[in-house]
This record gives sequence, C-alpha cells and structure tokens, in this order.
Amino acid sequence: MAHLKQQFKDALSSIEPGDDKANAPEAHRLVRDALEADAKLAEYGVDPVLIGSYKRNVSIKRVKDVDVFVRLPDLPSDVTSKDILDRFFTVLHAEFGSDGDGHRRTKRQDRSLQVSFPEYDLYVDAVPARPYWDGETWEIPQKGDEDEWVRTNPEKLTSLSTAMNSAHDGYYVPTVKLLRQTRRSILGSGKKPGGFFIEVATYQAFASGLVSGNDHAEYYVSALEEVSKIINGYVTFGLGVNDPTLAGHTISIRATDDELEAAKTRFAEAAETARDALDEEDEGKAALAFQGLLGKNGDDETVFPMPPGFNEDGSKRASAISAGARTVPAGTRTFG
Repeated sequence: MAHLKQQFKDALSSIEPGDDKANAPEAHRLVRDALEADAKLAEYGVDPVLIGSYKRNVSIKRVKDVDVFVRLPDLPSDVTSKDILDRFFTVLHAEFGSDGDGHRRTKRQDRSLQVSFPEYDLYVDAVPARPYWDGETWEIPQKGDEDEWVRTNPEKLTSLSTAMNSAHDGYYVPTVKLLRQTRRSILGSGKKPGGFFIEVATYQAFASGLVSGNDHAEYYVSALEEVSKIINGYVTFGLGVNDPTLAGHTISIRATDDELEAAKTRFAEAAETARDALDEEDEGKAALAFQGLLGKNGDDETVFPMPPGFNEDGSKRASAISAGARTVPAGTRTFG
C-alpha cells in the first residue's frame, strides 16, 4: 500500500495559507476597530469575534475572505435587520472609503457588509448578530427581507472542530483541508457546492464513526469515501447535511442542479481513485493519482509531490537506487 507519508505532509504544507496568516488578522483588526469605535454600535454592546474557516484553521491557500461575527447583545428589538446593515455600511464606508480606482471598498450583501483590502487581495465580511431568545445562539439578517433574521451558531463549530481534531489525534483538521483542496481541484475554483459544504459533510462523516486511519493517506481516503456517500445522498435522495451547531437543522447551499450532479459524480470518481491509489504497490503510480486529485494550490503550484526516485509521469528513474538493491549505477566520481 502507498501511504506516501512525507508526500502528504508536503501536500499539506503546500496548501497552508502562507502570507495570508498575517494579513487576515490585520484586516480583521481594522474592521473590528472601526465598528467598536462607533458610538451607536457601542450602545448595542458591539463585540466582534473572528469566525469562519480561517478561525477554525481549515482554510487553504489562498485565503480570499475572513468572516467577522459582530455580536450586538444589547440591540433593541425595534432595530430591523435593514437598519443594522445600513448602520454598518455607514460606519465602514466612512472608515474605508474608496480604493485607488474610485470603487467603494464597502459592499452591502444580503446578510453582511464586505470590505475589500486590495493591498492584501482579500475581503472581510462583517456579519451583525443579535441574541436568540434561548440566550445561547444568535440571529443574523435573513436574505431578501427588510426585517427577517435567521438563527445561527458559528462559534460552536469552532469548538466542535477543535474537539473532533483532538478525538482523532490531530487528523481531522488536515483531512478537512485535503478534502477542501480536492473540491477545488475536481470542481474548479468558484464552483458550488463550496468549501463550507465539504467541511460540514466531512464533520458529519467523522461524527458517524465511519472515518478512521493511522496516517494522512488512510484518513484522506476514508473521509473521501464517506463524504462522497453523503453528497450522493444529498443529491439523489434529498438527504440534508446536518448543521452540527443547531440540533435538528440542516445546512442550506446555493448550487444549481448541474453543479450538484457534477459534485456527486466527481466525488464518487475521486473516492474510487483515492482507494485504488492507497492500495497501489507502485509509489509512482499512487503519487500520480493523488497528484491528480489534489491539483494545484492558490499559487498555481502542484500540491502533491512525487516521491524521490520517480519522474513527474510516475515512472521510476533509471538511476534510482531502491532500498535493498543488489547493484547500483556507476557514477563519475573516483575514490582513492
């Protein structure tokens, strides 16, 4: 079996966010500081916190957006979702203005305000939130209406991810990263379903107890097989993917029927390819298969490297010396 332990470690290093690790928190800080400085939001008890894939350490190169969950524990009940989005726009536009091309850096979205940081090539999404009646979860503006809210609990996913990672000896988070990278490779950047859907499906697969392994290769293949089944159930039978932060809730995604069919087919193919690669005795052939699944990172670099002694097409180099070989190729050096 081809476990290719060093190559999986190198692949994980290749998809780490890199410089974004410094830029993302700085952009988050600037947005947070602007919101906290506003007197009206201060009356509402403004209390921003970082959320999203970056916070959960499951983001991959490159990080294009950072989510800031802006808790407003003292928001009066007569302040509508439109009112609070309007206030956020006023505050953030006053602070960040326009970019060098004259475009507003603050853009209003259905549930949040997006602030661009051209110098970092990333965005910060600021999401206002008010307490839900249970005192434990929150509500954010609902898409499409002037005063509709939808329940959410994003901070819970952070703690659940940490706990799942500990339960699997640190393999959960790397496996999520590898599956997010696989999604990007086999579906294409910007295609739906997005990385969050794959992350939650992976969490559900792990929570089912059906994902296991002893190294990155085994966890990757096992998780890919189970996530493929979950996607098939979602697309073929309409089985929802559970929201682990809200009991009895499932997550909703924006994807066309064609995109969902493509995801079902390609993840099923990917799971089969990955299983065959893991069972393959020839490390070159196995590495070539994993390389095809993981594609290129956000810097257009191949994610999965070939093991030493193999060409890029997976064939063995003629000069390669394998462990236990009885003969070695002649060299040009002399020894006296």
